[in-house]
Amino acid sequence: MRGAIAPVPPSQRRARVPHGLAALLRACVNVARRCMAPAPVRIALRLGVSAGLLAWLLSVSREELSSLEVGSKSAAAAWLIAAALTIAVAFVMASARWWQVADTLDVKVSGRSMLSIYLAAQFVGNFLPTTIGGDVLRVNRLGRMCGSRANAFATVIIERLTGWIVLPLFTLAALAAQPSLLRHSGGQIAGGLALGTLLVLAFIVWFAEHPRGLGRLSGGTHIRDWLGAVHTGLSVFRRNRGAAGRLLSIGFAYQFLLVAATALAGAAIGVNPGLLAWLAFAPMVLIVQNLPFTIGGLGVREGALVLFLDAHGVNEGEAVLLGLLLYALTLLVSLTGAPALALGGRRRRGKAPAEVPLGP
Repeated sequence: MRGAIAPVPPSQRRARVPHGLAALLRACVNVARRCMAPAPVRIALRLGVSAGLLAWLLSVSREELSSLEVGSKSAAAAWLIAAALTIAVAFVMASARWWQVADTLDVKVSGRSMLSIYLAAQFVGNFLPTTIGGDVLRVNRLGRMCGSRANAFATVIIERLTGWIVLPLFTLAALAAQPSLLRHSGGQIAGGLALGTLLVLAFIVWFAEHPRGLGRLSGGTHIRDWLGAVHTGLSVFRRNRGAAGRLLSIGFAYQFLLVAATALAGAAIGVNPGLLAWLAFAPMVLIVQNLPFTIGGLGVREGALVLFLDAHGVNEGEAVLLGLLLYALTLLVSLTGAPALALGGRRRRGKAPAEVPLGP
């Protein structure tokens, strides 16, 4: 059974939303806006953090980089082409995951349109040093097509949550399959980060889905409408186990493709710590590179690779080079989203979806 995200009648909204909680939410938003630095300052700070981290990593790995030798250049090129194609397939799989969320929530948009929006968002998020962000672009464009930015926001948040659930599971499964990975600090940190991520996500999902969490904030203002849509969407997936299983399956396939792309790029420069090591550490690199402190994860990704791969025969120079190669490949594939970004989104309205009651 599919569910649609629909607005709740105004009378029910006012009865459900506690005034104290609404006032607290508005106060938190106002404080965040006042504390937020202007956009140029935020961009400059992120650029500064990336540049500082990269400069430090390049300085400590200068000798390894200068002595790094790549075997056959044609073989290296083939590995890199394979990695780029794998990233491209992963982007298509990610858009399919997003479409699966939208389809389950009865947000009717074609898969082709979702792919176009997703590629444009990847171009913005990976290539442009902007504070708008790819996810904001996705919400705006999908919102124009389906007629509700709240519903579009819910699809993006739920799609994102799926990825963050899958990545720690890869790490924990690999560490359980090869406990020797835990003998070194990198494996211990990866295991702790995976467990911590799952605990935080469990709380977020519980709070977002529970009627006493975001369920109390459904309706009244734009912010509460958006949060309420997330609550309703998660409730739909809780009731529709088949759709949740399909979504997680697509999520596993997508994240595995990104791990495979990392391994292929590593093979191009002779980095091969083993399949289970890739499954344990690459997901944690994917998590930390999304921290909003740098441009495109520059510096953070390379540092994480140095940390996790140090005990597996990978020197600092190789780890830094691998991180830069992954960034370059992602940028290259993200260029496919430039035409979609330039063309912009077209508004498409369909039949209004049926209402789904909030809560379990």
